[in-house]
Amino acid sequence: MTVARTVAAVDLGAESGRVVRAGFDGTRFEVDIAHRFTHSPRTENGILRWDMDTLSGEVTAGLARLDAGGGVVDSVGVDAWGVDYGLFRVDGRLVDSPTCYRDPRQLDAMKRAVDAVGADAIYDATGVQLMPINTIFGLTSDLHDHPGRVAAAEKLLMMPDVFHRLLSGSTSTEYTAASTTGALDMRTGRWATGLLTALGIPDRLMPEVVQPGTDVGELRGGFTGALSAARVIVPPAHDTASAVVAIPFTEPGALFISSGTWSLVGVETASARVDASAKAVNLTNEGGYGGTIRLLRNVMGLWLLQECRKQWRRDGADLGYAEIAELARAEPGLVSVVNPDSTEFLMPGDLPRRIQEYCARTGQPVPSTVGAIARCAIDSLALGYRRVLDAITAVTGTRPVAVNIVGGGARHALLSQLTSDATGLPVRCGPVEATAMGNAAVQLAALGEFSGVTEIRAAVENSADLTEYEPHARHDWAAAAVLLESLTSADGP
Repeated sequence: MTVARTVAAVDLGAESGRVVRAGFDGTRFEVDIAHRFTHSPRTENGILRWDMDTLSGEVTAGLARLDAGGGVVDSVGVDAWGVDYGLFRVDGRLVDSPTCYRDPRQLDAMKRAVDAVGADAIYDATGVQLMPINTIFGLTSDLHDHPGRVAAAEKLLMMPDVFHRLLSGSTSTEYTAASTTGALDMRTGRWATGLLTALGIPDRLMPEVVQPGTDVGELRGGFTGALSAARVIVPPAHDTASAVVAIPFTEPGALFISSGTWSLVGVETASARVDASAKAVNLTNEGGYGGTIRLLRNVMGLWLLQECRKQWRRDGADLGYAEIAELARAEPGLVSVVNPDSTEFLMPGDLPRRIQEYCARTGQPVPSTVGAIARCAIDSLALGYRRVLDAITAVTGTRPVAVNIVGGGARHALLSQLTSDATGLPVRCGPVEATAMGNAAVQLAALGEFSGVTEIRAAVENSADLTEYEPHARHDWAAAAVLLESLTSADGP
């Protein structure tokens, strides 16, 4: 395979990261994971924070491998999860380690902000789903509980742009990452300064917003090999935005599920939908590549299984995800369900116990085995996806006719089949590495290899291994959907 251009896609997830070498030969992508690592937040002085030493060290190690690998790497770009941010001093140093959106402080801060200005005012100013993880609620907590953080800061940068700054000195933030803050007016693409002022958040913190594909400077770090002349080109820096770029949609208006620690479930639209109907069902508008909007809702995602697995390991059962899935497959379906988005599942800890307590409190059979608890979680995720599908249909007036799943969750055969069963729609899974591919593709487009997203998706179609599922009518998903709606209403917003 002769590759015309090669780029480096740094893809940071909330549990793991990878540095990927990606090339394009005019027809197909070639994707090679040069470096993979795991990481997790840690508690410092009572606050859950990201381990920047590990993250920056592993990113540097991955780029060093590429640098020593021969050939030429033309550019580097970083994508990461949304909502979290770093605060920088005037001298360019971080004030402290960025805090994690799963810290309990966010729950109290959301209540404080809503009490101060009202939930309607927050949504009307931004068009962003109200969730305790949103950046504005972290900043609200900073102002109330840790005012020294804000006082010491000159500028806020979203997590992927923290790394763009470390790699190039850039002081801007990328549009799709900024769109997850709950502080950007998604109709205009500008900071919602009225909302920021009402919450007491200094607008001096908010950086220039640049579009995906922007060249923000030469790569720093003293690389002398393959990366010696590389530029830093920001991709769609929110990982879901990069993933959606690399979805080979089967039908116009198809539902996408970017499935990882979080599941982001939505459709691509031409403009933001900020109205009473979208607000009523708490849909969010997030920025996409090429001037698009992703109309979606966050669903808790594979976090439910990840945290259960950690607890089972602590209890002495060191099971892999494939083993857990097989145990779940052997269980009858829809015996018990939970609201996967309940805030009681947001924080780290003993999630199996919390699932059991939820089922007991809501008068359902209490799952007692690993397989039964996992089946409850997986059924609930599939139902959660159906619930978002119904909300999007109600708001747009058009029901999607297919589902595309990308990301790590595309490998989960049971969840994929149950998603097809729950929605009654055909499901197409892949590519697994959609985020890295979308990241790389936008860099390549900036370098002249693609004219836009249509060409990118055609190349992905040629390059990816895709798996398809058809719906089976094995369970009463309609009745289960009614139950989930009642559980969600009881849990509150």
